[in-house]
Amino acid sequence: MTVRVGIIGCGGIANGKHMPALSHVEEVEMVAFCDLVVERAVEAKSVFGTEDAQVFSDYQEMLAQADLDVVHVCTPNASHAELSIAALEADCHVMCEKPMAKTTEEAKAMIEAANRTGKKLTIGYQNRFRKDSRYLHEVCSEGQLGNIYFGKAHAIRRRAVPTWGVFLDEEAQGGGPLIDIGTHALDLTLWMMNNYKPKFVVGKAYHELSQTKNAANAWGSWDPEKFSVEDSAFGFVVMENGATIFLEASWALNSLDVKEAKTTLIGSKAGADMNNGLTINGEDHSLLYEKNIELETGGVDFYEGTGETPEILEAQSWIQAIINDTEPVVKPEEAMVVTEILEAIYKSSNTGEPVYLG
Repeated sequence: MTVRVGIIGCGGIANGKHMPALSHVEEVEMVAFCDLVVERAVEAKSVFGTEDAQVFSDYQEMLAQADLDVVHVCTPNASHAELSIAALEADCHVMCEKPMAKTTEEAKAMIEAANRTGKKLTIGYQNRFRKDSRYLHEVCSEGQLGNIYFGKAHAIRRRAVPTWGVFLDEEAQGGGPLIDIGTHALDLTLWMMNNYKPKFVVGKAYHELSQTKNAANAWGSWDPEKFSVEDSAFGFVVMENGATIFLEASWALNSLDVKEAKTTLIGSKAGADMNNGLTINGEDHSLLYEKNIELETGGVDFYEGTGETPEILEAQSWIQAIINDTEPVVKPEEAMVVTEILEAIYKSSNTGEPVYLG
């Protein structure tokens, strides 16, 4: 079976993740490319497209004219909902890059469109496909940690502010590091805990370093006048069952405790963290133990594509879900809860009050 894929947005995330990963999936043909800067679409076709692939600068024209089974939405956050809904209504399955949307209302509309059209919708949380994530998820699913009542979602960079594209534009993105990298850490934590029922959220976003001139930064100093999003944000989430989650996210922070897209879990039987590799800790016969997991010796390849990168595994798993008519690994209802919590942190920061959900 051949799956015909169209790409909307041929910028950084499409070139860095989606198109290279899809090129490793033998059932896929990339047959349409769309970007407001048409030269980007032309370049994408030359590298990843079929010989007769079509190029567009208008996504509506692409959806109307191209013969597609799947669309990958790889645009700034503000357009995720609009483009995903349009593709679903054009009878295409949709992979939308994270975060699902800027708001919960938009995310709900995306799910409603998927249900209405009967097409599949998933969100690009590729960190679920890392070896440590897959192993730890199996451990949690088997109940080895017991009742997981506390989790920490880590997304901390010391100085790594993305200075290209629209990352610093609040209108286009909906926020800064919280919605950009915090979203991955929160998704991992919720997935491990298998808990998607938040009760209330308290949070605070900061603009403490964003106005620094000539700042040290991995990708060169940022322009303070264009830095309209937070430089760090922190949230505390209480779930309906009493479990709690602490979320930390920053592009620029005076801290050496740097870790991104990682989780720490505390359960009634054992705990786990991704601080230095993957470690499980607990008590056995009245003695404490720490177990360091060797991830390079095989045995945790739960998806097709043994030995591949998380991005390729994500693409393979997604296309197989379409071919075999099964659920994608990342369900849109799960991704919507991530958006709901992130939105609540921003709202709590603006109001100074807890935000009650559900």
